[in-house]
Amino acid sequence: MWPSAITAYFHYLSFMLAFGAVAVELLTLRKELSIAEAWRILIADVIYGISASLVLFTGALRVIYFGKGADYYLGNPIFYTKVGLFLLVGALSIYPTISFVSWIGSLREGKVPQLGQTQFQWLSWLIRIELVGWMGLPLLAALLARSA
Repeated sequence: MWPSAITAYFHYLSFMLAFGAVAVELLTLRKELSIAEAWRILIADVIYGISASLVLFTGALRVIYFGKGADYYLGNPIFYTKVGLFLLVGALSIYPTISFVSWIGSLREGKVPQLGQTQFQWLSWLIRIELVGWMGLPLLAALLARSA
């Protein structure tokens, strides 16, 4: 019982951290950033990467060792929809992550990253879409838990 509960706890906690980190990115992102705001976004993205990885790891543990058994999940199309959405959200996060990591050199020199209008719009929209994707995952989890 304890291993299952602890794994579920870390799965839910890491989900909340990932969602919160992406929300921080969206709420902090501006066309004209301060150095502190740029660092906040970069740190939020690191937290996002770690927590999203933990969501994947604990989710795999839950499928393989806990829950309703691997056969239940692997035979359910909702499971594949959920995994596909998770992978899509992960793919959408690649461009923002690369952009944010490219700021490190400038930030270490005390320079503010320069965002063009197009890059700012792309980042804003991708992060918004990521958040919508993250909001869809609990719905799919609820449907998966209740499907036959």
